Amino acid sequence: MTPLKLLHFADAHIDMANYGRHDPQSGLPVRVMDFLKSLDEIIDTAIAEKVDLVLFAGDAYKDRNPAPTFQREWGRRIIRLSKAKIPTLLLVGNHDLSPSLGRAHAMEEYSTLDVPYVKVMDKPNLLGPSDLWDLPLQVIALPWVARSQMLAYGNIETTETEEIYSHLEGLLADLVKGYLDEADHNLPIVLMAHASIQGAIYGGERAVMLGNDLVLSPSLVKDKRLDYVAMGHIHKPQNLNGDPPPSGETRQPPVVYPGSIERVDFGEARDDKYFVILELAKGQTKIQWRKLDHIRRFIDKLVRLSSELSVMNDLLKEIPPKAELKDAVLRLIIDYPMDLEPFIDESMLREAAADAFEFHLVKRPQMQARVRIPEDRSVNDLSPYELLDIYWKSAHMDEADQKKLSQLAKQVIEEDQTEV
Repeated sequence: MTPLKLLHFADAHIDMANYGRHDPQSGLPVRVMDFLKSLDEIIDTAIAEKVDLVLFAGDAYKDRNPAPTFQREWGRRIIRLSKAKIPTLLLVGNHDLSPSLGRAHAMEEYSTLDVPYVKVMDKPNLLGPSDLWDLPLQVIALPWVARSQMLAYGNIETTETEEIYSHLEGLLADLVKGYLDEADHNLPIVLMAHASIQGAIYGGERAVMLGNDLVLSPSLVKDKRLDYVAMGHIHKPQNLNGDPPPSGETRQPPVVYPGSIERVDFGEARDDKYFVILELAKGQTKIQWRKLDHIRRFIDKLVRLSSELSVMNDLLKEIPPKAELKDAVLRLIIDYPMDLEPFIDESMLREAAADAFEFHLVKRPQMQARVRIPEDRSVNDLSPYELLDIYWKSAHMDEADQKKLSQLAKQVIEEDQTEV
């Protein structure tokens, strides 16, 4: 069977206009135009290379109530795919979905209007060739499931958060395994999900933490019956079953987060941005990481000041040269003792950063509490309880908290002395 050519992208967030100004001609925020340029590059590639299927793995917008202007811009791009007769699957992500039962999600209109060659997946499902424009593959759809929906579905009565999430994760795993048992294993199977996977890394190198999110197990997504796993939700590009991008080396099945299509915040300052082209075949899927061009640079600087003699020199040398600074979003974080505040010239820093697209100055003065020992005593003369009492006071701790902590400290010290 000839491999199918698919395009996979996710986390468009096209209205994430956190920084910058508006374009005078279009009236759109310039940062929104950045996201749309990346989206255009993805749509252009799908049409030019005549892919068999586009997989969008969720989060078209920053929330489920996008402004009509942003709905129009997203819609224009999806209609281009429809007019080119390129089948497109739109998976609903957490930013597209209302937490309230019965409320419409942000991509509801594509189902309501029955847009040709576009299918919205807002419920878990197993799709076969008859659902997929007669393409010879199957797709297990696992959109973001609101906690309220899963609680109702699973008839869960506990109120403990950890138990709720553990139960929900079990329900989702059973659902996927059931679909895999039901599927035709002569055809390639794609799992398309908007979720976290245990062991995945967020932008900013934050490990996924169990209990904070619905987390799929690695064994579930690496099931050998799957031929590709198209993920959305985590913004850092990664293949959890192979080498990081841009390498194409992978084990089967590839388990891929393509990442967001533009830098959303400074947690993604060092991440390149991609979409994925894949050749889908039974047990032999090959992937290509396609790096997005024209991604706006984010420059993040941290300076720790220590001496009043070199405050501005230390700060100004961290401002990049004009050629590097042009059109970039710059953040300068300053950690400094409070007494150096008068030596920081903000106007000079802003002038030096004038060529940046946007400049963010973050000042973090350090308030140092001083521990005072009575003049007629030395540290060696004081008992552990007296030292703790001085510390509590220097930290301006509430009296009730001081009392509780002192009692706990006394208990620990006495137990330690008893053991000795």
